[in-house]
Amino acid sequence: MLLSSVAPTPATRHGLAMLRRDAGRDALCVAALLALVAGAVVTMGWLGAGFALKALAVFALASGLAWRALAGHMPHRRFGAANRVTLLRLAMIALLAGAIGEAPHAPAPLAWAAVVLATTAALLDALDGPLARSQGLASDFGARFDMESDALLMGVLSVLVWHFGKAGGWIVLAGLARYLFVAAAWAWPWLARPLPPSLRRKTVCVLAITGLIVCLGPVIAVPWSLAIGAACLALLAFSFGADLLWLGRRRLLARET
Repeated sequence: MLLSSVAPTPATRHGLAMLRRDAGRDALCVAALLALVAGAVVTMGWLGAGFALKALAVFALASGLAWRALAGHMPHRRFGAANRVTLLRLAMIALLAGAIGEAPHAPAPLAWAAVVLATTAALLDALDGPLARSQGLASDFGARFDMESDALLMGVLSVLVWHFGKAGGWIVLAGLARYLFVAAAWAWPWLARPLPPSLRRKTVCVLAITGLIVCLGPVIAVPWSLAIGAACLALLAFSFGADLLWLGRRRLLARET
């Protein structure tokens, strides 16, 4: 996740401290729930102990980065139900990430569990926005937290599709697309220009995540998963290409003025 931290002003330090305490408590509760679920999976012998350690490490890193960026949620002093939903989604994504490196040729029960977990995490994405607006707690932080969670979900799913033998290593590019775009902006700052809201971008994200989840399904044979994965990658390439074209045109206009 690539959430940036915003330095608080002296006037907001007390409010930020309250917000961080609230968010920290929520993160610890979700982490405890994650540990229980991961521990149960290991105890039942479905996956090895490394699964739980990887899941907890992913959640700790991602939630820690989000915690550092909480100044973007000000002036709100409550973390809010919407961000709690995103934290829960993050825990589900961490569980999926923990499965990477475990059971290369996933048995049907494990594959179905991954499909159900990923589908639940994806569906919950529709809940956090309305919750934030209904509680008057919408913020740039919440929108970024949600977006980066989507990017992480896509990254984990793409690696799982490869790991479970449903597509070649090229499918990982679908999960890396967002991070490659951000990395490119470090080299070419004009790529960091804010992009306008886009229904096309949101639609492609939903379709790509859905397609990757479908690829994980045990009933989807490899020829079909290859085709679906290729379609997901093509959609993402089209969407990022459209954004690059828009940014390139704005750069040329700025030079001409």
